[in-house]
Amino acid sequence: MTAYGYVRVSSTDQNEDRQMLALGEKSIPRENIYMDKQSGKDFHRPRYRALTRRLRRGDVLYVLSIDRLGRNYEEIQQQWRYLTKEIGIDIVVLDMPLLDTRQGKDLMGTFIADLVLQILSFVAQSERENIKKRQAEGIAAAKARGVRFGRPERQIPDNFPQLVREWERKHITLSQLLSQCEGLSEATFYRRLLEVRAERER
Repeated sequence: MTAYGYVRVSSTDQNEDRQMLALGEKSIPRENIYMDKQSGKDFHRPRYRALTRRLRRGDVLYVLSIDRLGRNYEEIQQQWRYLTKEIGIDIVVLDMPLLDTRQGKDLMGTFIADLVLQILSFVAQSERENIKKRQAEGIAAAKARGVRFGRPERQIPDNFPQLVREWERKHITLSQLLSQCEGLSEATFYRRLLEVRAERER
């Protein structure tokens, strides 16, 4: 039997120390702890996939909480069955003692663990959907107040149409034109070029 740990944080900005500390208290070797820094919306994660390839029947997988395993209700259920039934490992969810497949392997114990798993998986997905809904509502409200998202539009000089004309006549190069527009990118230039030409045709 070999002990493994799995850690997931939603992005490179989040700190994994709490999860690593909890797994370290179980004396899991550092090389047996796999970590992904990405969303839990699905299980297409490189380190998680590497972990499942290494797991063997009788091994034990530790995670701090069920939402570290994932946030999609159906996929958590599928992965739980795959890990415990097909591979044949045990799973220990540290902050939920009822989710320890090493305990209560009789019919009642299995039923209770499955029931708790379903409830927690549902709660994890519901919270994720509520967060997305609140974010969408917040963005919509901000836009209604006139808040603009994304990079601020780069200003172009007043003589941009004249510079475009010079460039079209090959009197200046594109690099020379961009240098006079305070670092305007090529992508932005070509977008503004279309605007200038559309303005001419009016």
